[in-house]
Amino acid sequence: MSEPVVSPAGIPISAVYHPTDAAIDVPRDLGEPGDFPFTRGVQPSMYRGRLWTMRQYAGFGTAQETNTRFKHLLAAGQTGLSVAFDLPTQMGIDSDSPRAQGEVGRVGVAIDSVDDLHTLLDGIPLEKVSTSMTINATASTLLAMYVVVAEERGISRDKLSGTIQNDILKEYVARGTYVYPPEPSLSLIAETFRFCAAEVPNWNPISISGYHIREAGATAVQELAFTFADGLAYVERAIAAGLAVDEFAPRLSFFFACHSDLFEEVAKFRAARRIWARLMRERFHASDASCKLRFHTQTGGVTLTAQQPLNNVVRVAVQTLAATLGGTQSLHTNGYDEALALPTAEAATLALRTQQIVAYESGIASTVDPLAGSYYVESLTNEVERQTLELLAKVEEQGGAAKAIESGFMQDEIGRSAYAHQLAVEAGSRVIVGVNKFADGQLPPIIPAPDYSRLEAEQVARVQGVRAGRSAESVRVALEALEYAVTRSETLLMPLIISAVRARATVGEISDTLERSWGRYRPA
Repeated sequence: MSEPVVSPAGIPISAVYHPTDAAIDVPRDLGEPGDFPFTRGVQPSMYRGRLWTMRQYAGFGTAQETNTRFKHLLAAGQTGLSVAFDLPTQMGIDSDSPRAQGEVGRVGVAIDSVDDLHTLLDGIPLEKVSTSMTINATASTLLAMYVVVAEERGISRDKLSGTIQNDILKEYVARGTYVYPPEPSLSLIAETFRFCAAEVPNWNPISISGYHIREAGATAVQELAFTFADGLAYVERAIAAGLAVDEFAPRLSFFFACHSDLFEEVAKFRAARRIWARLMRERFHASDASCKLRFHTQTGGVTLTAQQPLNNVVRVAVQTLAATLGGTQSLHTNGYDEALALPTAEAATLALRTQQIVAYESGIASTVDPLAGSYYVESLTNEVERQTLELLAKVEEQGGAAKAIESGFMQDEIGRSAYAHQLAVEAGSRVIVGVNKFADGQLPPIIPAPDYSRLEAEQVARVQGVRAGRSAESVRVALEALEYAVTRSETLLMPLIISAVRARATVGEISDTLERSWGRYRPA
């Protein structure tokens, strides 16, 4: 007898599916595209009305170099920016700090002051292009910088559109770029919600991220359950801070990974919309606009292989199909060489072309939710929903996301899944083409790395030049006002952060000011 077939999430897969396997209440579970519970999509016409945003993620060394890559991608047809920051920027450390040595510009762009952001965005029409920034602990500061760049160009805040990731809970679970403890971090996030709702109405104040949870080894079901647990925590915190749910929830966005099991990923995205819609309506009596799950997708970084890297072109194409068949609102496709180094311009362009070919040549955009009604897909959608809600209930038994993180529940669950996956790869039961099957024994190619020492020296000189040229008194006054507000537990911090940014305070100086009152998070 053959071994049973299961999906990567462990869902048993039948050899053939029948109408009874896809038993659904059509009005309740599917509805029409654009209607609650949005299983079939958040817009009535989906891609017939407007294609997904093609938002390639980029960040390289200095702001000038990244600006060059952004312009290259925009000229190639990219429709939105996505900024990768280096680790010192993410951790609230200036480039000339001893703690930043050896990390400046290595996994993204170094941004120390608003002048760097001016350089990064030079020549890019902020009133026309939406910008996503993958930044968490220092998200409020980078948003403040973006607002000041626009202000100094004469662009009003209501013309700005984009997203800050700003999802600190998943940092404690899966990624590690936290600075402050959870409690003040959640308060700062709620303040960012308030500020955006009042001042930057077209900005998404958070991108609740399952992507990094998946990258840490989670299954598709764990990715949804833990992401939604975090999302519920943010909604509850904002309501506790005095915001009405419909003031901020329509601007909540999500960020998911897309791996190579085409049908499980499509089912995951369809189930995700249904789950979030029902959670928001049943728990918070939210309007339809607040129940729509809008999300960005990135193809799976951990699925890329250094061995036979051109195979990654095919993997990314399959994942692009899954994300778009599943109804994503925006998409980043990885370069085939990203398992080896930062993507080359050639690889980044090919990744963008992959999206464009799927959009314009595959027929996917011709009709909404083209896999709807498939016995297999509908059955799988139902099972992903069932298992996700079951796991979410376990998180809530722990007391919610923050408590489940504190107890290590989420981390342990992800760790077990990652270990099981690795065992399956090593045993050959989970095939990775070119790695554990059809391997050729050749060494991965070597891609020349940038001269990071030169980049770091240039960035250190740049931030020191900003300090030398600014008004030290203006910076002191702005930072003291911010610290005074924090020590008094005042909540309206964004205007004070903007004032500090306007005075040319650096990311590190603002972060240090907050840390003096809030402390630094150290896991048990």
